[in-house]
Amino acid sequence: MTSHETRRPVLRAAGALAAGLALSGCTSTGIWDPKGPVGVAEKTILIDSMVIMLAIIVPSIVGTLLFAWWFRASNIKARYRPDWAYSGRIELVVWSVPLLTIIFLGGIAWVGSHDLDPAVPLASDKKPVQVQVVSLDWKWLFIYPEQRIATVNQLVIPVGTPVNFTLTSSSVWNSFFITQLGSMIYTMKGMATRLNLQADHEGTYHGLSTHFSGDGFPDMQFQTRAVSPDAFGAWVAQARSDGQALDDPAYRDLSKQSLAEAPRTYRSVADRLFERVVSGELPAGPGPTGSIGQAPRDVAPKGGTL
Repeated sequence: MTSHETRRPVLRAAGALAAGLALSGCTSTGIWDPKGPVGVAEKTILIDSMVIMLAIIVPSIVGTLLFAWWFRASNIKARYRPDWAYSGRIELVVWSVPLLTIIFLGGIAWVGSHDLDPAVPLASDKKPVQVQVVSLDWKWLFIYPEQRIATVNQLVIPVGTPVNFTLTSSSVWNSFFITQLGSMIYTMKGMATRLNLQADHEGTYHGLSTHFSGDGFPDMQFQTRAVSPDAFGAWVAQARSDGQALDDPAYRDLSKQSLAEAPRTYRSVADRLFERVVSGELPAGPGPTGSIGQAPRDVAPKGGTL
């Protein structure tokens, strides 16, 4: 094999990597392309933290390279001092730089943890939209208590309006995250957590669970549609005229384990449904019963049997 043929796979891999990086930059839909005030503030914190950490990482790398170059064996100008043990000026630099780094990072974390407290309502002259979120196996249930409708794996919110989320889980832990709006937060059985977000631009944003919760975890994704206030009102009116009612039997059926649920709406919601899920009055859905679709449910250690 010639040297040219040997380099060919390497060049192909490098080209594929470069193309992937270029495409990822063109289709950015994650935390580096925020579409709301919380996401923008979190991006700022990430950038500030990275710059502060680079202030110690870059000089350390440069100093290490310069030290190795200067004290190379061929440099007769380098002084070899085996009895050298201490320098106050060097100690001052060595300890002051990481100390300042810790102080700056701690200050950013302190201020950010208070300013971006998920439970603190966002400043706005508009009334927040209330959304109750229940993580099920393996899907997301969104309840609009004021509109008295609900959706599965689909979240619709008005643009420029704060959204006050109250979240819980019907079974195991999950984590709720809309990457371009910010602030991932856990959902836990028997507890209700709070999150406040806002979309400043119309569009469709990706939402998902980031906490592994079983076989259907890869499909625990949903689309968040930020629409104009008029379009939101029209969507609510349409949802009230379509679909079935989310009463207790419908919820118990919904809470059963299922894979890749298609988005749908419920025209009405039973009274205090979310509160009864949190309190346990409405029990969690049944666990594995043999199979879901064609997916095997039995799990055994490697090389062993149940």
